[in-house]
Amino acid sequence: MRPIYEIAKRLGVPARWVEPYGLYKAKISLEGCARLRSRARRRGRLVNVTAITPTSAGEGKTCTAIGLTQALGRLGSRVVLCLREPSLGPLLGVKGGATGAGRAQVVPAEEINLHFTGDLHAITTAHNFLAAVVDNHIVQGNRLGLDPVRETLRRAIDIPDRSLRHIVTGIGGKANGIPRESGFDITAASEIMAVVALARHLDDLQARLGRMIVAYTTAGKPVTAKALNIVGALSVILKDAIKPNLVQTLEGQPTFVHAGPFANVSHGNSSVIATDLGLRLSDIVITESGFGTDLGTEKFCDIVCPQAGFAPDAIVLVVSVRALKMHGGAEGGLANLRWHLQIVQRFGLTSVVAINRFPGDTPAELRVIQRCCRQLQVPCAISEVVARGGSGGTALARLLLATLRRRRAKKFSPLYRSGDSLEDKLQTIAREIYGADGVKWDRLAEEDLRRLTQQGFGHLPVNVAKTHLSLSDEPSLKGAPTGWKLRVRELRVSAGAGFVVALCGKTTFMPGLPKHPLAEQLRLSRAGKVVGLE
Repeated sequence: MRPIYEIAKRLGVPARWVEPYGLYKAKISLEGCARLRSRARRRGRLVNVTAITPTSAGEGKTCTAIGLTQALGRLGSRVVLCLREPSLGPLLGVKGGATGAGRAQVVPAEEINLHFTGDLHAITTAHNFLAAVVDNHIVQGNRLGLDPVRETLRRAIDIPDRSLRHIVTGIGGKANGIPRESGFDITAASEIMAVVALARHLDDLQARLGRMIVAYTTAGKPVTAKALNIVGALSVILKDAIKPNLVQTLEGQPTFVHAGPFANVSHGNSSVIATDLGLRLSDIVITESGFGTDLGTEKFCDIVCPQAGFAPDAIVLVVSVRALKMHGGAEGGLANLRWHLQIVQRFGLTSVVAINRFPGDTPAELRVIQRCCRQLQVPCAISEVVARGGSGGTALARLLLATLRRRRAKKFSPLYRSGDSLEDKLQTIAREIYGADGVKWDRLAEEDLRRLTQQGFGHLPVNVAKTHLSLSDEPSLKGAPTGWKLRVRELRVSAGAGFVVALCGKTTFMPGLPKHPLAEQLRLSRAGKVVGLE
């Protein structure tokens, strides 16, 4: 690894704006972010890395994004990679770390995967402090007339713990608060996580925090964090978490790893601050969206880009033989690939398919994917970045550069208009992105729809919370399922983040640990080195 000051210098960031956390990672000061934005005359090209519907272990989007960045660097491009911060949940549970693998990694991997610069802890603290202030307000006289029964703000923790999904608090008498049902969400699902990821600068962060709805009065009127005079304290807790984190790939390419919203319960993309800074400092920014095009990329195009003023220039769609087999075999699974390519086209964007090669893939299986891409007239390349690093991604990098050169005037547009009703937005997402026959509303969701529309939130985009293991809301439905309707259980407004959350299927905001969590593999060597992350 190279000293982080060297990485910053290559990127064009003066040392006075670099706040080091050890030798190999640093934050960029907010002053530096503002000055660098004002200096830049233009933005670079924005490339989004996504995937078909993944297996539970993922399909290598992060590895592909890292390897592609390294390959572009080898070809002489000024390139920056933007990734989300890992949660401890997947690291200790099922999926593992989120810094790549093999020769396609961002480093220092152990530190990034564990506690990094403390951003997720700061977000957890801010979230729980806000929840404590709400409860304290009720106990201390309830000046605003908050409804003690109707809960809006649950607690947050960065550990999967199913026993915390539904709890009762305030037991033991008045001194311990008011008894009520509550629960915990994983930190990645916190609205404060989404707010940090979407904020463009400190003033925007404070404005978004102030708009967060934290309770309702007994008359049903929403109460914001601003009404509790708590925004200043929240900003203090988050003062460092909002600064983007700078690290590097194994081949020394600059990488921003910042904010960590999950794509199945939140908007699932890296921070606006980091992405915008990367666009000002490079010719190409590679960013990754969570899960498939139906989740992270849809939200990138319909939520993140309109709020941030971004317009993606191309999509790299990752596919693997392993994922196709899960969807019906190397041949049968192609329906899922075709559908995801259609999703990209619905946003007016151009796709490049990255075939993430695994050691057990046969030449015949790889040819099936290549033949399908030729028939659809979509360029594709085999990626071997995990085994070979940047050299294993040069074919993909050249293909992407050629695609960017050929691209004419931008045709990108979100899927729906802000003026569409919430109901129409959900219908459009269900039909155009998931392939459903429409939406099936639970009674509670219908009530939420009327209430949120009356309260003036109908103009907000919709963030659908659903399973990532299927295009549908049922994990067992593979391929490109038809003849079903998207079940909407509940609607919640995240006014600070600027979207309405639609809870669909059986999605939970608090995952649980598997029978044998990956944490069983972790240990420290006698030299103090973390073993088992790989």
